[in-house]
Amino acid sequence: MHLPILGGRLVPGARTLVSGVSAALALTTALACSDSGPGPDGERYPGVAAALNLNLDAPANYTNPAWPQYYDADARTLDNTPFANLGTDRGATLGRVLFHDVNLSISRTISCARCHTNGTGFADTARFSVGFDGRRTTAAHSMRLGNARFYRLGSAFWDRRALSLEEQATDAIQSPVEMGFDSAHGGMDAVIARMRGLAYYPELFTWAFGDSVISEIRIGRAIAQYVRSIVSLDSRFDREFAAVYDSTLPEKGVTRPFPGFTAEENRGKELYFTDTFEGGAGCGRCHRQPTFTLFAQSASNGLDAGETRIFKSPSLKNVALGGPYMHDGRFATLRQVIEHYVSGVQDGPALDGQLRNLGGTPQRLPLTEADKSALVAFLTTLDDPTLTADPKFADPFRR
Repeated sequence: MHLPILGGRLVPGARTLVSGVSAALALTTALACSDSGPGPDGERYPGVAAALNLNLDAPANYTNPAWPQYYDADARTLDNTPFANLGTDRGATLGRVLFHDVNLSISRTISCARCHTNGTGFADTARFSVGFDGRRTTAAHSMRLGNARFYRLGSAFWDRRALSLEEQATDAIQSPVEMGFDSAHGGMDAVIARMRGLAYYPELFTWAFGDSVISEIRIGRAIAQYVRSIVSLDSRFDREFAAVYDSTLPEKGVTRPFPGFTAEENRGKELYFTDTFEGGAGCGRCHRQPTFTLFAQSASNGLDAGETRIFKSPSLKNVALGGPYMHDGRFATLRQVIEHYVSGVQDGPALDGQLRNLGGTPQRLPLTEADKSALVAFLTTLDDPTLTADPKFADPFRR
């Protein structure tokens, strides 16, 4: 069951479909994970104090950010937070530790953060990421994580093979290439046994969940809470949109010229949000503002002829911080990405209907070189340096 959740709270007007025993269990869980009451200190939690740069008396605000009005209004229906895993600051803090901990790889050399680095929009600049053994690489490019909570189907990975962010969280740990704890090396049981021997984990699980039990479910829930807190709110696009936002206008006023944009950036924005039959590029039909996540019903984008798989994509926030792009990292630059939609879309059973002309053939956008440059200029305005530099997403370990 999914309910629309914003910042760890139920959206006003949303129907809460729990009662009786379910409501009591929900209340118990909320109390156990609450940030209220005195926090632990170095004497009571020496493992945490010795290993981590964390102030557990005052955890960072992960679950109740000050979202702009247009985010609150337009993003709510996209939120994939399950009722069983409503975020808490304590749970997300634990998720941050898990995300950055190399001890979750069999060689103690790789963490989730190694392939999802803050400065590159929580992605990897390499086409394929190097795994725990330093030799083998992943089969797909490491996608950006910002705004991952705003994909209503809730599925994860390029091929959507994980049903949720909770399930995705432990997939990399058990990968024989990425972090190495596959079934041949003990799987999650071996990971959990190692974690029990690290003094900070029993302490953190007690702090976050009310007792020291470490389980795959709790690991997945904590990492998912952390990933859902990586929300982009302060790009140049966000600031300019906030200045012209009008809920009474079509697209809430996003098609108005933004005063702080250059003429080229405004031209790129116009192309992005204008449909192809009106002379635009039609990008906004699939990558929708304000989250710039993929419309959940979108199909594939014609990278290869005869394609039968339906891929998803990450949010376009921070897209200009560095390539490569697409599930296999085949494009090194945004200009190459745009050129694909101009001249490279291939036909196949999985091709999205939005990328077909009226006659059913793959689209060929009639963009000029200036138009292509304008689109790149606009996409650059989606970069969010506030998010990528936020200390609450930094490595918490004392190195």
